[in-house]
Amino acid sequence: MLYRQRLRRDRWQLVGWILGIALMALFSVAAVAKTYGDYATQAEILKVALATPAILVFRGLARGPGLGSFTFFEIFTFLSLLAGWMSTFMAVRHSRAEEEAGRAEMISSTPAGRMLPLAATVLHGVVANVLASAVVALAFIAENLDPGGSVLAGAATGAVGISFLGIGLLAGEFMSTSRGANAVSASLVLVAYLLRGFGDAAGTPGADGMSMTAAWPSWISPIGWGQQTFAYTGDRWWPLLLPLGLGALCLAVTALIMDRRDVGAALVAGRTGRADARLTLNGSFALAARLQMGSIVGWCVGGLATGLLTGGLGTAVDAVTQTNPEATKALRRMVEAQGVSTSQLLVSVFFLLAGVLAAACALQAVIRARQEEAAGTAPWLVSQPLGRIRWFADYLALGALTIVAVMLLTAAGAWVSLVASGDTSAAVGDVWISAIDQIPAALIFLAVPALVFVVWPQATIPVGWTVLGVAVLLGVFGGLIGVDQSMTDVSPFSHTPVPGPGGRDWTGGFWMLGISVVAAAAALALMRRREVGAT
Repeated sequence: MLYRQRLRRDRWQLVGWILGIALMALFSVAAVAKTYGDYATQAEILKVALATPAILVFRGLARGPGLGSFTFFEIFTFLSLLAGWMSTFMAVRHSRAEEEAGRAEMISSTPAGRMLPLAATVLHGVVANVLASAVVALAFIAENLDPGGSVLAGAATGAVGISFLGIGLLAGEFMSTSRGANAVSASLVLVAYLLRGFGDAAGTPGADGMSMTAAWPSWISPIGWGQQTFAYTGDRWWPLLLPLGLGALCLAVTALIMDRRDVGAALVAGRTGRADARLTLNGSFALAARLQMGSIVGWCVGGLATGLLTGGLGTAVDAVTQTNPEATKALRRMVEAQGVSTSQLLVSVFFLLAGVLAAACALQAVIRARQEEAAGTAPWLVSQPLGRIRWFADYLALGALTIVAVMLLTAAGAWVSLVASGDTSAAVGDVWISAIDQIPAALIFLAVPALVFVVWPQATIPVGWTVLGVAVLLGVFGGLIGVDQSMTDVSPFSHTPVPGPGGRDWTGGFWMLGISVVAAAAALALMRRREVGAT
């Protein structure tokens, strides 16, 4: 019964995650076959990657050419990232969030007790990852890849997801809120991705210049363990014992802690609030900022880190193109086609990723307004002279300011790293312009969800994250998975101004600014006619 209840609650989210993983796997094989279909091209790209180890941070562990092995190199880490986030969000949703809402205590007072809901959540998560494994394997097989390697690649994706299912459940035991547990577990997925990347980049190249042996950081990452299966080249099954063992260990520790603590309690206790509010907490805007300060700081730190990495990587690739032209023919052709320097091109790519961070931060401002409304605190505020229009406008203003803050910190990090590395190219001055270029697209994900919040409050959270996810899939990964240009043009991230021989074309940027202004104005106008607290 509890398992069926979880299936019903997650039916649309689960379908979305599984479908997204399946489509990414299916389209990636077709894109690789179309773009890098012949052995010579694959060999050339692998030599570029190994000659520039920093590129491996965002790809995978190279194991030689071949359609299967090259596809695994290109896409497995992204599939594992999706499986990890799917699992952590699912784990927290049915553990700490249930305690926070008071439903877990009601269930524990029945014959189900405290362990049966945990068992139902584990079953739910394991089945979801088995489904993810199956769709990955079927997608690869459908594109005529080796069945044995395809099944192993799918199993590796699911095993990584199961390890993060355990990590998400354990995070729910430590953190007292679902937001805290989600932040910790989702961050650990990203840390595992980066550890794997640093381990791959610091690895030992093979004698053929097309394969890499990972360094030790990759061996402390569940995603790195999945890579060690060497699907399509070595087909090793034993590394799957590592992520599965980690998931089982986290589950055992979770059950041990849960058996000994009070329902609603956590190992990391929440801080005691002040007796009197600070003088700065004197308005609706200040309250909204205080409620979201933790997530805002987190997104800003992410932007700063992206900027620091941007400068270092751009300089490294420029150095390679100057000292190893034979190994970087493909990279040179790409740069010449764009009519810009390598540093400028990579700055634009990394600022696109920072734009995604800024969009997510802005979306959370609207989601927080919805959460305050659903929790019943917003009606108390708007019953004061504050009013509903001012209350909602403060959340929108905060979202816009956080977009600017994330992009400025990204630019500052990129500028510092470029200057420190001695880069004197045009990319140094371009970082501030590149930061401004991403603002119109990010504003779309503030204004459009705001309109959804006013018109259809219950759909704010699922529609907001779905729209952002689809936009990222099409605009950022569309080229990787071979999506048609007409589809990628749907994403706002496909229309951000980028440097070119004739300068920056801001046509798309102005259109997005106009759409954002109209949507935000419509949301505020319609808010006047809607009751706060309406469902």
